[in-house]
Amino acid sequence: MAIITDVSSSQTRGKGMALVGIAFSLGFIVGPLIGAIFAVWAKTKTGDWFIVPALFALMLSIADLIFFTVFFKESLPKEKRAPSLVATLKNSKSLLSIKDLFQFTAINGVDGSRIQQLRKLGVIYFVYLFIYSGLEFTLTFLTHHVFSYTSMQQGWMFFVIGAIMALLQGGYVRKVPQKKIKSTAVVGLWLIVPSFICVGLAYEPVMLYLGLVLFAVSTAMVVPCLMTMASEFGTDQQKGTVMGIFRSLGALARALGPIFASIAFWSIGSKMTYLTGSVLLLYPVLALKKVKDVQT
Repeated sequence: MAIITDVSSSQTRGKGMALVGIAFSLGFIVGPLIGAIFAVWAKTKTGDWFIVPALFALMLSIADLIFFTVFFKESLPKEKRAPSLVATLKNSKSLLSIKDLFQFTAINGVDGSRIQQLRKLGVIYFVYLFIYSGLEFTLTFLTHHVFSYTSMQQGWMFFVIGAIMALLQGGYVRKVPQKKIKSTAVVGLWLIVPSFICVGLAYEPVMLYLGLVLFAVSTAMVVPCLMTMASEFGTDQQKGTVMGIFRSLGALARALGPIFASIAFWSIGSKMTYLTGSVLLLYPVLALKKVKDVQT
Protein backbone atom coordinates (compact mmCIF):
# COMPACT_ATOMS: atom_id res chain seq x y z
CA MET A 1 0.00 0.00 0.00
CA ALA A 2 2.87 2.38 0.81
CA ILE A 3 4.41 1.76 -2.60
CA ILE A 4 1.12 2.47 -4.34
CA THR A 5 0.75 5.69 -2.39
CA ASP A 6 4.28 6.77 -3.32
CA VAL A 7 3.67 6.07 -6.99
CA SER A 8 0.41 8.02 -6.91
CA SER A 9 2.14 10.92 -5.18
CA SER A 10 4.93 10.84 -7.75
CA GLN A 11 2.47 10.86 -10.64
CA THR A 12 0.66 13.79 -9.04
CA ARG A 13 3.91 15.73 -8.78
CA GLY A 14 4.63 14.96 -12.42
CA LYS A 15 1.25 16.34 -13.48
CA GLY A 16 1.82 19.36 -11.26
CA MET A 17 5.18 20.07 -12.91
CA ALA A 18 3.54 19.80 -16.34
CA LEU A 19 0.82 22.27 -15.31
CA VAL A 20 3.50 24.69 -14.11
CA GLY A 21 5.15 24.23 -17.49
CA ILE A 22 1.87 25.06 -19.23
CA ALA A 23 1.62 28.29 -17.27
CA PHE A 24 5.19 29.15 -18.27
CA SER A 25 4.36 28.40 -21.91
CA LEU A 26 1.31 30.67 -21.81
CA GLY A 27 3.52 33.41 -20.41
CA PHE A 28 5.94 32.70 -23.25
CA ILE A 29 3.04 33.35 -25.64
CA VAL A 30 1.53 36.47 -24.07
CA GLY A 31 4.71 38.20 -22.86
CA PRO A 32 6.49 38.65 -26.21
CA LEU A 33 3.24 39.71 -27.88
CA ILE A 34 2.72 42.43 -25.27
CA GLY A 35 6.34 43.49 -25.76
CA ALA A 36 5.82 43.64 -29.52
CA ILE A 37 2.69 45.75 -29.08
CA PHE A 38 4.62 48.17 -26.86
CA ALA A 39 7.41 48.28 -29.46
CA VAL A 40 4.94 49.26 -32.19
CA TRP A 41 3.32 51.80 -29.86
CA ALA A 42 6.71 53.31 -28.97
CA LYS A 43 7.41 54.23 -32.60
CA THR A 44 4.83 56.99 -32.36
CA LYS A 45 6.11 58.34 -29.03
CA THR A 46 8.91 60.61 -27.96
CA GLY A 47 10.53 61.36 -24.63
CA ASP A 48 10.43 58.93 -21.71
CA TRP A 49 8.01 56.49 -23.34
CA PHE A 50 9.73 53.52 -21.71
CA ILE A 51 8.21 54.46 -18.34
CA VAL A 52 4.82 53.12 -19.47
CA PRO A 53 5.90 49.50 -20.22
CA ALA A 54 8.08 49.55 -17.08
CA LEU A 55 5.10 50.57 -14.92
CA PHE A 56 2.94 47.98 -16.67
CA ALA A 57 5.46 45.27 -15.77
CA LEU A 58 5.58 46.57 -12.18
CA MET A 59 1.79 46.40 -11.89
CA LEU A 60 1.79 42.82 -13.18
CA SER A 61 4.42 41.86 -10.59
CA ILE A 62 2.43 43.45 -7.77
CA ALA A 63 -0.77 41.75 -8.95
CA ASP A 64 1.07 38.44 -9.05
CA LEU A 65 2.33 38.92 -5.49
CA ILE A 66 -1.15 39.82 -4.22
CA PHE A 67 -2.72 36.84 -5.98
CA PHE A 68 -0.12 34.48 -4.51
CA THR A 69 -0.57 35.88 -0.98
CA VAL A 70 -4.36 35.65 -1.07
CA PHE A 71 -5.02 32.39 -2.88
CA PHE A 72 -2.01 30.16 -2.12
CA LYS A 73 -1.96 28.38 1.23
CA GLU A 74 0.63 26.07 2.77
CA SER A 75 -0.32 22.54 1.76
CA LEU A 76 2.28 20.67 3.80
CA PRO A 77 0.88 19.46 7.16
CA LYS A 78 2.44 21.10 10.21
CA GLU A 79 3.98 17.84 11.40
CA LYS A 80 5.95 17.56 8.15
CA ARG A 81 7.22 21.14 8.01
CA ALA A 82 10.73 22.31 8.87
CA PRO A 83 11.27 22.67 12.65
CA SER A 84 11.42 26.45 12.72
CA LEU A 85 12.43 29.59 10.87
CA VAL A 86 15.55 29.84 13.03
CA ALA A 87 16.67 26.38 11.93
CA THR A 88 16.09 27.37 8.31
CA LEU A 89 18.11 30.57 8.69
CA LYS A 90 21.02 28.59 10.12
CA ASN A 91 21.27 26.88 6.75
CA SER A 92 21.21 30.19 4.87
CA LYS A 93 24.85 29.87 3.80
CA SER A 94 24.18 26.57 2.06
CA LEU A 95 21.24 28.19 0.28
CA LEU A 96 23.22 31.21 -0.92
CA SER A 97 26.64 29.78 -1.75
CA ILE A 98 26.87 28.72 -5.40
CA LYS A 99 29.22 25.87 -4.49
CA ASP A 100 26.83 24.64 -1.80
CA LEU A 101 23.90 24.88 -4.22
CA PHE A 102 25.60 22.50 -6.65
CA GLN A 103 26.48 20.19 -3.75
CA PHE A 104 22.94 20.34 -2.28
CA THR A 105 24.56 20.67 1.16
CA ALA A 106 21.28 21.87 2.69
CA ILE A 107 19.87 18.36 2.20
CA ASN A 108 20.79 16.17 5.17
CA GLY A 109 20.15 12.55 6.02
CA VAL A 110 19.93 11.37 2.40
CA ASP A 111 21.71 8.22 1.25
CA GLY A 112 25.12 8.97 -0.30
CA SER A 113 24.33 7.41 -3.67
CA ARG A 114 21.03 9.28 -3.84
CA ILE A 115 22.60 12.66 -3.11
CA GLN A 116 25.18 11.96 -5.82
CA GLN A 117 22.38 11.32 -8.29
CA LEU A 118 20.68 14.56 -7.24
CA ARG A 119 23.91 16.51 -7.73
CA LYS A 120 24.34 15.05 -11.22
CA LEU A 121 20.74 15.97 -12.02
CA GLY A 122 21.38 19.52 -10.81
CA VAL A 123 24.42 19.91 -13.06
CA ILE A 124 22.50 18.50 -16.03
CA TYR A 125 19.66 20.96 -15.42
CA PHE A 126 22.10 23.87 -15.07
CA VAL A 127 24.06 23.08 -18.26
CA TYR A 128 20.88 22.54 -20.27
CA LEU A 129 19.30 25.84 -19.20
CA PHE A 130 22.62 27.70 -19.48
CA ILE A 131 22.91 26.86 -23.18
CA TYR A 132 19.16 26.90 -23.83
CA SER A 133 18.71 30.39 -22.42
CA GLY A 134 21.54 31.61 -24.64
CA LEU A 135 19.64 30.67 -27.79
CA GLU A 136 16.40 32.00 -26.35
CA PHE A 137 17.99 35.38 -25.56
CA THR A 138 19.99 35.85 -28.80
CA LEU A 139 17.16 34.67 -31.03
CA THR A 140 15.89 38.23 -31.42
CA PHE A 141 19.37 39.31 -32.58
CA LEU A 142 19.45 36.55 -35.18
CA THR A 143 15.97 37.11 -36.58
CA HIS A 144 16.51 40.88 -36.79
CA HIS A 145 19.91 40.81 -38.51
CA VAL A 146 19.50 37.72 -40.71
CA PHE A 147 15.77 37.76 -41.48
CA SER A 148 14.97 41.46 -40.85
CA TYR A 149 12.08 40.55 -38.55
CA THR A 150 10.09 43.39 -37.04
CA SER A 151 9.16 43.45 -33.35
CA MET A 152 5.69 42.16 -34.18
CA GLN A 153 7.06 39.30 -36.28
CA GLN A 154 9.31 38.33 -33.39
CA GLY A 155 6.32 38.45 -31.07
CA TRP A 156 4.39 36.06 -33.32
CA MET A 157 7.44 33.81 -33.50
CA PHE A 158 7.50 33.48 -29.72
CA PHE A 159 3.74 32.99 -29.81
CA VAL A 160 4.20 29.89 -31.99
CA ILE A 161 6.95 28.54 -29.72
CA GLY A 162 4.83 29.07 -26.60
CA ALA A 163 1.73 27.56 -28.20
CA ILE A 164 3.62 24.37 -29.11
CA MET A 165 5.02 24.13 -25.60
CA ALA A 166 1.60 24.64 -23.98
CA LEU A 167 -0.11 22.06 -26.22
CA LEU A 168 2.58 19.44 -25.61
CA GLN A 169 2.74 19.95 -21.87
CA GLY A 170 -1.02 20.01 -21.49
CA GLY A 171 -1.81 17.16 -23.86
CA TYR A 172 1.18 14.84 -23.57
CA VAL A 173 3.80 15.55 -20.91
CA ARG A 174 1.38 15.66 -17.96
CA LYS A 175 0.17 12.17 -18.94
CA VAL A 176 3.65 10.60 -19.15
CA PRO A 177 3.75 7.59 -16.77
CA GLN A 178 6.31 7.61 -13.99
CA LYS A 179 8.46 4.88 -15.55
CA LYS A 180 8.90 6.93 -18.75
CA ILE A 181 9.81 10.29 -17.23
CA LYS A 182 13.56 9.82 -17.62
CA SER A 183 13.31 8.43 -21.16
CA THR A 184 11.06 11.36 -22.13
CA ALA A 185 13.64 13.81 -20.81
CA VAL A 186 16.38 12.00 -22.75
CA VAL A 187 14.40 12.26 -25.99
CA GLY A 188 13.82 15.96 -25.34
CA LEU A 189 17.54 16.53 -24.76
CA TRP A 190 18.38 14.76 -28.01
CA LEU A 191 15.94 16.97 -29.92
CA ILE A 192 17.54 20.24 -28.88
CA VAL A 193 20.86 19.27 -30.48
CA PRO A 194 19.54 19.39 -34.09
CA SER A 195 17.46 22.39 -33.02
CA PHE A 196 20.62 24.45 -32.44
CA ILE A 197 22.13 23.15 -35.69
CA CYS A 198 19.07 24.17 -37.72
CA VAL A 199 18.92 27.64 -36.18
CA GLY A 200 22.66 28.17 -36.60
CA LEU A 201 22.62 27.19 -40.30
CA ALA A 202 19.30 28.85 -41.13
CA TYR A 203 19.30 31.31 -43.99
CA GLU A 204 15.65 30.87 -44.85
CA PRO A 205 12.52 30.81 -42.66
CA VAL A 206 11.80 27.09 -43.24
CA MET A 207 15.07 25.99 -41.64
CA LEU A 208 14.66 28.52 -38.83
CA TYR A 209 11.16 27.36 -37.93
CA LEU A 210 12.19 23.71 -38.10
CA GLY A 211 14.82 24.48 -35.48
CA LEU A 212 12.38 26.48 -33.37
CA VAL A 213 9.76 23.71 -33.44
CA LEU A 214 12.37 21.23 -32.20
CA PHE A 215 13.41 23.82 -29.60
CA ALA A 216 9.84 24.15 -28.32
CA VAL A 217 9.25 20.40 -28.26
CA SER A 218 12.49 19.84 -26.35
CA THR A 219 11.65 22.49 -23.75
CA ALA A 220 8.15 21.11 -23.23
CA MET A 221 9.57 17.66 -22.48
CA VAL A 222 12.82 18.32 -20.65
CA VAL A 223 12.05 20.93 -17.97
CA PRO A 224 8.94 19.28 -16.40
CA CYS A 225 10.53 15.81 -16.51
CA LEU A 226 13.80 16.91 -14.88
CA MET A 227 11.88 18.77 -12.18
CA THR A 228 9.73 15.70 -11.56
CA MET A 229 12.86 13.56 -11.20
CA ALA A 230 14.33 16.07 -8.72
CA SER A 231 11.10 16.08 -6.69
CA GLU A 232 11.68 12.41 -5.83
CA PHE A 233 14.65 13.24 -3.60
CA GLY A 234 14.60 14.17 0.08
CA THR A 235 12.12 13.62 2.88
CA ASP A 236 8.72 15.31 3.05
CA GLN A 237 10.28 18.16 5.02
CA GLN A 238 13.04 18.54 2.44
CA LYS A 239 10.98 18.55 -0.77
CA GLY A 240 10.68 22.33 -0.77
CA THR A 241 14.42 22.74 -0.16
CA VAL A 242 15.31 20.32 -2.94
CA MET A 243 13.05 22.02 -5.45
CA GLY A 244 14.15 25.46 -4.29
CA ILE A 245 17.82 24.61 -4.84
CA PHE A 246 16.99 22.98 -8.17
CA ARG A 247 15.10 26.05 -9.39
CA SER A 248 17.89 28.29 -8.08
CA LEU A 249 20.37 26.44 -10.28
CA GLY A 250 18.00 27.04 -13.19
CA ALA A 251 17.73 30.74 -12.36
CA LEU A 252 21.53 31.00 -12.17
CA ALA A 253 21.81 29.34 -15.58
CA ARG A 254 19.25 31.73 -17.05
CA ALA A 255 21.21 34.67 -15.63
CA LEU A 256 24.62 33.58 -16.93
CA GLY A 257 23.61 31.89 -20.20
CA PRO A 258 22.46 35.05 -22.04
CA ILE A 259 25.63 36.92 -21.02
CA PHE A 260 27.98 34.30 -22.45
CA ALA A 261 25.78 33.66 -25.50
CA SER A 262 25.59 37.38 -26.31
CA ILE A 263 29.37 37.75 -26.05
CA ALA A 264 29.82 34.75 -28.34
CA PHE A 265 27.13 35.94 -30.77
CA TRP A 266 28.78 39.31 -31.33
CA SER A 267 32.34 37.92 -31.23
CA ILE A 268 32.30 34.77 -33.38
CA GLY A 269 28.92 35.04 -35.10
CA SER A 270 25.59 33.25 -34.82
CA LYS A 271 26.62 30.15 -36.78
CA MET A 272 29.61 29.28 -34.58
CA THR A 273 27.69 30.19 -31.41
CA TYR A 274 24.77 27.84 -32.11
CA LEU A 275 26.89 25.04 -33.56
CA THR A 276 29.14 25.17 -30.48
CA GLY A 277 26.02 25.09 -28.33
CA SER A 278 24.77 22.00 -30.15
CA VAL A 279 28.02 20.19 -29.36
CA LEU A 280 27.98 21.25 -25.70
CA LEU A 281 24.37 20.04 -25.40
CA LEU A 282 25.57 16.49 -25.90
CA TYR A 283 26.76 16.54 -22.28
CA PRO A 284 23.32 16.80 -20.60
CA VAL A 285 21.80 13.98 -22.64
CA LEU A 286 24.76 11.62 -22.23
CA ALA A 287 25.01 12.43 -18.52
CA LEU A 288 21.27 11.90 -17.94
CA LYS A 289 21.43 8.47 -19.55
CA LYS A 290 23.85 7.49 -16.75
CA VAL A 291 21.59 8.78 -13.96
CA LYS A 292 19.56 6.02 -12.33
CA ASP A 293 15.84 5.93 -13.03
CA VAL A 294 13.65 7.70 -10.50
CA GLN A 295 12.97 5.31 -7.64
CA THR A 296 9.39 4.99 -6.46
